[in-house]
Amino acid sequence: MSVVAADRCSKWYGHVLGVSDVTWNLQGGIVGLLGPNGAGKSTLIKMMAGLLRPSRGTLSVFGASPFADVGVRRRIGYAPEHESTWDELTARELVTVMARLAGVPADRAPTAAERAIAEMGMTDAIDRRVKGFSKGMRQRTKLATAIAHDPDFLLLDEPLTGVDPVARVDIVDRIKKLAEAGKTIVISSHVLYEIEALTSEIVVIYRGQVLAEGNVYEIRKLIDRHPHRIRVECDQPRALASVLAAEDHVARIIFERAGVLIETRDPDRCYDQLAAAVLDKGITVSSLSSPDNNLGAVFEYLTGDGRR
Repeated sequence: MSVVAADRCSKWYGHVLGVSDVTWNLQGGIVGLLGPNGAGKSTLIKMMAGLLRPSRGTLSVFGASPFADVGVRRRIGYAPEHESTWDELTARELVTVMARLAGVPADRAPTAAERAIAEMGMTDAIDRRVKGFSKGMRQRTKLATAIAHDPDFLLLDEPLTGVDPVARVDIVDRIKKLAEAGKTIVISSHVLYEIEALTSEIVVIYRGQVLAEGNVYEIRKLIDRHPHRIRVECDQPRALASVLAAEDHVARIIFERAGVLIETRDPDRCYDQLAAAVLDKGITVSSLSSPDNNLGAVFEYLTGDGRR
């Protein structure tokens, strides 16, 4: 059974379209929901959380409607982008209350809250009031409320917004550990490197529609209208270029200050020929990289924002 199964799912608010005709199946693991602000990420997440009902089409979680099935909702942990919470409570009190609201029995809720707070690295501040927390501490506490009832499926909407770099690395590691423990996680962001640090499995949503889903590297291979770029810094750029210039898969070779930028329609073949040329010509390579072999390039190409 899929964790999430959406079939031609749409959601609109009056005349405003939030999500349009989304068909998607999620099996497990960590998936990055990627798109600019206003793309429809939060709307899709709220439908998966059971907070919104699709205007058209269907969306199920664990085979049932999260909007209508209480049992399914109890298997879901949700950390919204914007929080409106009881700032006068301590972290312990807040997470305990949220655990109770999620269905944890009264006698087990305090222990569940302590465990969740510890998992998010907030034990030292467990009895401090939330109103005195930094943005990073508030994000950790919000994540603790999402996991306190030990859900199988986590929906994290922009969980790293406003977090300092050191705390971001720590939170990313903690989210990865939740996935290693068997939880399915959907995490949204418009910041590419945050998603890239967590997973290579992505769903790109733009203007309410899913443009692509799957492994970022496989998606890049399918975007054949943009030749793949390979940058080689070496001591004999002209000798290297002369070997590749006549190849039918090479669209363009650009000489740069420290080497060459090769545009190819067949990157696997190009890498093989590069290796052979380096050995044959005795070329010393100081750097080999691809400006396209990352999430940023894939996102720009898919949304039409990539301009070269």
